Amino acid sequence: MRWNNDRMDVFRIGSGAGYSGDRIDPARELAERGRLNALVFECLAERTIALAQLRRSQDPDAGFDPLLQERMHAVLPACVAQGTTVITNMGAANPEGAGQAVIRVARALGLPRLRVAVVSGDDVLPWMQANDVVLMDSEQTVRCLDGRLVSANAYLGADALLPALRAQADVVVTGRVADPALFLAPLMHHFGWAADDWPRLGQGIVAGHLLECAAQVSGGYIADPGYVDVPGLDEVGFPLAEVRADGSFVITKLDGTGGRVDRLTCTAQLLYELEDPARYLQPDVVADFSPVTLREVGPDRVAVAGGEGAPRPAQLKVSLGYRDGFIGEGQISYAGPGARSRGELALAVLERRLRNAGLAGLEHRAELIGVNAMHGPHLGADREPYEVRVRLAVRADTRAQAERVGQEVEALYLNGPAGGGGVTMSTREVIAVASALMPREAVRPHCRILEL
Repeated sequence: MRWNNDRMDVFRIGSGAGYSGDRIDPARELAERGRLNALVFECLAERTIALAQLRRSQDPDAGFDPLLQERMHAVLPACVAQGTTVITNMGAANPEGAGQAVIRVARALGLPRLRVAVVSGDDVLPWMQANDVVLMDSEQTVRCLDGRLVSANAYLGADALLPALRAQADVVVTGRVADPALFLAPLMHHFGWAADDWPRLGQGIVAGHLLECAAQVSGGYIADPGYVDVPGLDEVGFPLAEVRADGSFVITKLDGTGGRVDRLTCTAQLLYELEDPARYLQPDVVADFSPVTLREVGPDRVAVAGGEGAPRPAQLKVSLGYRDGFIGEGQISYAGPGARSRGELALAVLERRLRNAGLAGLEHRAELIGVNAMHGPHLGADREPYEVRVRLAVRADTRAQAERVGQEVEALYLNGPAGGGGVTMSTREVIAVASALMPREAVRPHCRILEL
């Protein structure tokens, strides 16, 4: 692999995205100025791949991240020129299609060469349909989702990506992979870490966890004016890590970018989404974050060490996406004197209209945004706002029931109360997510190389 870093004892790895809709400019800047060995785009949330499966069911050529091509267009010239390997799970429900899309971008850019590795095997829907396993945090089994199951994707580990890196791929495109594993894989490959070197793997997971949400660790997660001030949030820099062979590393960002990297931002991200810091279950290792130390060693530079690890779990987690009805929503605004009382009257009218339509038994939320939308009727009870926005949302079994909600809100225009305006309506299918476990040996990742 063509690393651009002359100091081979330090591996520079950057975060190009923390979710599917993330900004592209900071990734381009990292690619151009970061002197990176690897640039990782982590773009799959829990429901993202299920929604991608739905898109692919309507169009066989779809199902990968909609911003894949734009992101590749932004970073590939610099990455190819500097020998930076791009690793991403933007393949979502269609890694093969994503790989072909990357090739098309490279061709359009006039790049002389490109080697793209497509890593598949995370789609385990047939296995899940054939094996009635128990759902996590539930007494029900997969069978309860019969007819509604859209997707089932196992969380692959770094080991699934290693063949792609050994094949000297310029770009590695995957579907569902555990988020930190996207960062762990190039570290394992570069430093030659063994698959049972639990302390180093654990420390690699710490690095991946800190980087995986991009700007969350460089100030975005914690910005709170007057309490935690973050400069230049409009141009917050995405983070990178300088990793050494023992797994210790420094989290930083590019000079001249907005945001901040310090002990506080790193602590907030370190604890993000952790249930038990001493047992963070990953496909490659059970990471232990409890001994981790964070030490500021310069402006926007935090040294991280101490992560540990234990043998990996025998099972892999599987994310299941399934159809779960529809949500119908309508909103309308009231302003001026008496805005709150008119908004409350509108909600009362809507409640009675739902009851008369036989929809009162459905799960629903009726609220005044800015008054009680977040915390219910207890907070803000003594406030008299100048403006309110009525919101009614109903979870329904059918699309027709859901559409009725928006229609009822729109009808308030002429049927009262007075002064309503700015109506919006929407109906969307609900894709819910459940989780299960399956034997590791039943999952068979594979790698295919595409070349320009």
